[in-house]
Amino acid sequence: MIGSVLTGIVAAIHVYIVVLEMVLWDTERGRKAFGMTPEFSKSTKVLAANQGLYNGFLAAGLIWGIWLGEAGDPVKIFFLLCVAVAGAFGAATASPRILLIQTVPALIALVAVIFM
Repeated sequence: MIGSVLTGIVAAIHVYIVVLEMVLWDTERGRKAFGMTPEFSKSTKVLAANQGLYNGFLAAGLIWGIWLGEAGDPVKIFFLLCVAVAGAFGAATASPRILLIQTVPALIALVAVIFM
C-alpha cells in the first residue's frame, strides 16, 4: 500500500510536469518554474511539448502499475527506474535540482514497492 501511495505521488509529480511542459511552458508560470526568458520559452515550446509527452508516458505507466494492484509491482518498478534514470540524466545535463524533484521521490517509492 505504501509503495502504491508513493508511486502515486511520483505519478502526480509527472502529471504536473506534463502540464508545465505542454500547456504552461510559454507562460509566466512555466518560465518561472524552469527559469527561462520569454524568448527562450517561445523558441523551445515545441521541444518542451515533446518532452512533456514523454513525461506523460511515465505518469501513465506509473498509474497503470497502481491500477494493477500488487500484480503491478513489476510495472511500477520498471517505470520508477525509468523516472530515476531520466532524473539523473536531467540533473547531469540540465539542472541538479531535477535530482530532488524527480530521482529522489522515484527511488523512495522504488524502495517502498520492493521492500514494503
